[in-house]
Amino acid sequence: MTTEQTLIIGANSDIGKAIAAQIQTSENTDLILISRGLANSNLVASETIKAKVTTITVANYQPESIEKAIEQLVQYNHAPITRVFVCNGILHSQNIKPEKRLEDFDAQAFIDVITSNSLTPMLWIQKLTPLLTGKSPCKFVLFSARVGSISDNRLGGWYSYRASKAALNMMVKTAAIELARRAKNIKLIAFHPGTTDTPLSKPFQKNVPANKLFTAEFVAKQLLAIVEETPLDQTASYLDWQGDTINW
Repeated sequence: MTTEQTLIIGANSDIGKAIAAQIQTSENTDLILISRGLANSNLVASETIKAKVTTITVANYQPESIEKAIEQLVQYNHAPITRVFVCNGILHSQNIKPEKRLEDFDAQAFIDVITSNSLTPMLWIQKLTPLLTGKSPCKFVLFSARVGSISDNRLGGWYSYRASKAALNMMVKTAAIELARRAKNIKLIAFHPGTTDTPLSKPFQKNVPANKLFTAEFVAKQLLAIVEETPLDQTASYLDWQGDTINW
């Protein structure tokens, strides 16, 4: 019988799938996957599987859908959730491109980006906290980016994406201050995965050195090790793929 569970939100993303695959074949923990749609490839077909997998499908990541997912999640409370990975996020789409200059800034694109990268993760923190509060330690990871660091911004551009990740970082840091008083078992981590070979980064890989373009599998392995090693210290951490601290 398993004694803990891992929750992956946005589990159909490349990194989300890689995290799930590594956990399935190497850890004795149950997995709960939340996504708008889960491909069969998410579930590893192997005799070495150790983790039981439960899936929850959401129509979207609007507040109503998140509430429904939480209602379903309550049913799977046979063991504490000790890790959460929120993999939601957007950099570009058919209608959204990172801005190179002020003239490229678009109000609706900004709203869409900040909703996906800042608001949605914050709603997961808000709605999950009552389920996670308790005696069992819980590492709660949210995917940020180095470009969300205000102090590290030397190139400019990418207004909406930078702002959305900076806003996420501020909410993570602020929530950690509150949780240090009311939910000391929860550790919040803003994680920068580096440039990963996924559809999100595909249009921007041209100038990335070969040794700095990572596979989703590599990032998942790094992240799982970082989560294991990061102490439960009632503060927020902003870490890169090497486990190094990034300046807020």
